[in-house]
Amino acid sequence: MKIPFRRAWPLFLRIFAVMMATLLLVQLLNFTLVVLVPPPRPPVTTIERIVAALRGANLEDLRREPGAAPAADSPHPRALRLRQLLARQLELAESDVRLHLEDRMRAPMGLAWRVERMPMGPPEPGFGRGFRNPEIVMGEFAASARINGAWRTVVPARSEINPWRWRALLWLAVAMLVVTPFAWILARGLARPIGLFATAAERLGRDLKSPPLALEGSPELVHAAAAFNEMQARLSRYVEDRTTFMAAIAHDLRTPLMRLRLRLESADAPVSEACEPDIRDMEQMITSVMAFLRDMQQHPRRRLDLRALAESVSHHFIDLGGEVVLQDGLPLVVEGDSAGLKSLFANLIGNAVKYAGAAQVRLYAEENEAIIEVSDDGPGMPEEDLTRAFEPFFRAERSRNRETGGIGLGLASVRAVARAHGGEAVIANRREGGLIVHVAIPMPATPPS
Repeated sequence: MKIPFRRAWPLFLRIFAVMMATLLLVQLLNFTLVVLVPPPRPPVTTIERIVAALRGANLEDLRREPGAAPAADSPHPRALRLRQLLARQLELAESDVRLHLEDRMRAPMGLAWRVERMPMGPPEPGFGRGFRNPEIVMGEFAASARINGAWRTVVPARSEINPWRWRALLWLAVAMLVVTPFAWILARGLARPIGLFATAAERLGRDLKSPPLALEGSPELVHAAAAFNEMQARLSRYVEDRTTFMAAIAHDLRTPLMRLRLRLESADAPVSEACEPDIRDMEQMITSVMAFLRDMQQHPRRRLDLRALAESVSHHFIDLGGEVVLQDGLPLVVEGDSAGLKSLFANLIGNAVKYAGAAQVRLYAEENEAIIEVSDDGPGMPEEDLTRAFEPFFRAERSRNRETGGIGLGLASVRAVARAHGGEAVIANRREGGLIVHVAIPMPATPPS
């Protein structure tokens, strides 16, 4: 099938473009975060403040850890010089002072905090004993001193989430909000064609004459829709050809049967009487096959009430003297073929009346399906025959002999009609005796207008 040319981007290019645009947008947001948001600053502490905290002063940026083990000395020279300065300021021996500086490899965000001498203005009187500028400590540290025989340890006060972390989290939330529409467009574009094909396949299972898919969208979708429509047309032609072929054979068989009947009229009486039952059986089989094929044909669908159809068929059998009970209930609206569904009710109720003497009919809704249940109080069927009950021309001889009539197409027709409407039919033995046939037919999603 030739697919019409359409000026549209292929689906894979659309997906690729959306993914690349989203990635580019995220990278731009990250770059903006790096440029606009200042990097986190390490805590800066002077030796004076550390000394004050070790002597007992309450400072917001430092906290004491009473009873903690003394800090381990850092090995580099700057730590040794600062430890000496702390000892001088505290007027303690160097063995009573310890200072641990944060390792450069463990610094947050890969930055190496250092201990530096920075100009801080004029020196304070008496500070540092010869040091012209105050010493500062940048980053994490732990300073310990043994004062009055007890070790005291001072470390920088830590907050659970620093301001720069709050800014990063806020920026992440903004990035998520910006990227969400692109993700929604991508997910929507991927899921919509799948949903359309799933709906079309479900509709095709109910009705081969359902409208074809529209050829629109990207080239891949147009190609897939065209292939689906071609498959639907082929299936429809196959079913129609098979049905027409079988109907033609059944119809043409009536002609040789008629010739046989005419020839038997001139034959001897014993021969004519012996052949007459066989000819009647063949005519009955042809009539049943023609009716079966008629039930399988696709007819126009419309909204109808299953309960009204069941009442019509039940009243017909009651007028003929059959015992049929239809339980009360609400209307059940389905979209289907009136002739086919009438045939379904007629076969189910007719079988129950014929083989069990009475039929009980129950209709109700379960989820999104209309349920038809026809039960009887007859002898039932052997379990091994239940799996074959819907096969064409199958008859359970042990429970229903040939003298009662029928050639085994009634239940086959029931299943064919149920499946043509997107449903299914099952049969089972009742616990209290007899058979029950359960037919489920999907109901339309929207109420009738």
